[in-house]
Amino acid sequence: MKQQKISETDLYPPVRDFLLALGYDVQAEVDGCDVVAKLGEQLLIVELKLSFNTTLLVQATDRQRMADLVYVALPRPTSRAWRQRWPGYQHLLRRLELGLMLVSFGTNPPLVEVVFDPKPFSQRHQKKRRQRVMAELAGRSRAYNQGGSNRRKLMTAYREAALIIAKHLALAEGPLSPKALRDSGASRKTGDILYGNYYGWFTRIDHGLYTLSDAGRLALTEYKDIVEQLPIKKEGDEA
Repeated sequence: MKQQKISETDLYPPVRDFLLALGYDVQAEVDGCDVVAKLGEQLLIVELKLSFNTTLLVQATDRQRMADLVYVALPRPTSRAWRQRWPGYQHLLRRLELGLMLVSFGTNPPLVEVVFDPKPFSQRHQKKRRQRVMAELAGRSRAYNQGGSNRRKLMTAYREAALIIAKHLALAEGPLSPKALRDSGASRKTGDILYGNYYGWFTRIDHGLYTLSDAGRLALTEYKDIVEQLPIKKEGDEA
């Protein structure tokens, strides 16, 4: 069955009925606002939109100048792409201290769900993510990446450390141990990198002895411009 096309005006009746059931006096199109509801001295405004966009956010935040509570109301989406973006949308709405209503048209009458109410936003750093970013910055010796690029794999601190190991192995006359690599300037995490061998660049030929694999040689060619710039790290540097 072909899905019925929904317009913004289709959102109004279920939102209106939902607010009426809560005891609000509800009017539409008041001073440019889609839905205005009053309960005692509390003024509530709902902006209706078919999709999440900047126009909706501009309008909703403007309504905060006059209302106690501001919500945005959207049709409940079903696409996978929207669900993937949902955490970011949710964070942005909460950060702007806006509430969210979703309207489901799969029932008769349509169902309105308040996903969250407007609340004061408290900015709190996510400690683990912050530590991860700080560690990544500390582990990079130079700015090898181009902002906005996605064609070549990003040069992370881990990849840089692995390339330094690969460079040393390529220059060596034979296999090397993790200690020998560290002594020659590789990362203090060399043992873990060799053991994990995430990229498949290394080959363990004996207990505690490693050499460069074919994939490792290809990597040195692929990242030749960066390999030439890689500094010699001293023992104790972060990877």
